[in-house]
Amino acid sequence: MSAVRRVLGNVVVQAFLVVIGLVWMTPLAGLFLSSLRSAQDTAEGGWWTVFTSPGELSFDNYSALLGNSGITQAFWNTVLISVPTTVLVVVVAALAGYAFAWLDFPGREPVFLLVVALLVVPVQIGLLPVAKLFGQLGLFGTIPGVVLFHVAYGLPFAVFLLRNYFAEMPKEMLEAARMDGGSEWRIFTRLVLPVGRPAIASLAIFQFLWVWNDMLVALLFADSSSQPLTVQLQSQIRQFGSNIDVLAPGAFLSLVVPVAVFFAFQRHFVQGVMAGSVK
Repeated sequence: MSAVRRVLGNVVVQAFLVVIGLVWMTPLAGLFLSSLRSAQDTAEGGWWTVFTSPGELSFDNYSALLGNSGITQAFWNTVLISVPTTVLVVVVAALAGYAFAWLDFPGREPVFLLVVALLVVPVQIGLLPVAKLFGQLGLFGTIPGVVLFHVAYGLPFAVFLLRNYFAEMPKEMLEAARMDGGSEWRIFTRLVLPVGRPAIASLAIFQFLWVWNDMLVALLFADSSSQPLTVQLQSQIRQFGSNIDVLAPGAFLSLVVPVAVFFAFQRHFVQGVMAGSVK
C-alpha cells in the first residue's frame, strides 16, 4: 500500500512539474511564433491562430532582421561586451577568492570586508561619476568602457561568492599539495580550479546573463556604434511604435543565446547552486 502511495505521489509531482513547465514555456513559444508571423497577421489575431492557419509562419522576419545592419551590429556588440566581461570577472574573482581564502597577507580581513561592503552600493550611484571619469579618459561611448564598468560592479559579488566556496575546501588537501612541493600557482590551477568548477560555472552564467540583458549601463555608456541589442531593440520601439516584425525576432534572438549558455553549463550550475547545502 505504501508503495502505491509513493508511486501515485511521484506521478502527481511529475504531472505538476510538467504543468508548471508548460506554463513557463508558453510566453517563449508565443514569442517564437509571433516572430514567424507578419505584422499584418499579428495585428489581426493572436499567435495561437497559427494552429489553425499554419500558412502564416515564415522566416521572412529573420531574413529581414539579419539584413538589418543596425541589429546585427548590436548583436555583435552584445557579444563583445558580455564575453570579455564574463571572462575578466571570473578570472579576477577566482584569483582574489583564492587569495582571500588561503593566503595570509597584511590587511586581508579589512580588504575583504571592504569588498563585502561594496555589495550594498547601488549601481546607480556610480553612473555619473564613472561617466565623467570615462569622458576624461576617452572611454565614454566605447565597448571597453562598458566592459570596465560591468567588471568593476560585478567583481564584489564574484569575489565574495568564490572566496566562500574556496574556503570550504579541506585544508588538509591544500597542505598536502604544499608538502609535495606544489607552488601556490600550481595548487590554484591544478587543484582549486577543478574542484571549484561548479561555483565558477554558476558565477559565469549569472554574470553573462546580467551583462547580456543589461540596458541601464548601455544606455548611458554606449553610443550608437557600440550599443548592445537591448538598446537597439528599445530604439526600435521608440522610433516605430509597434514594430512587431522587428521586435519579436530580435527579442527571440536576444533570448536564445543566454538560454543556450544556461543549458550548456546546466550540470555545473546545479552543482554550484547546491554546493554547501548538504553536509
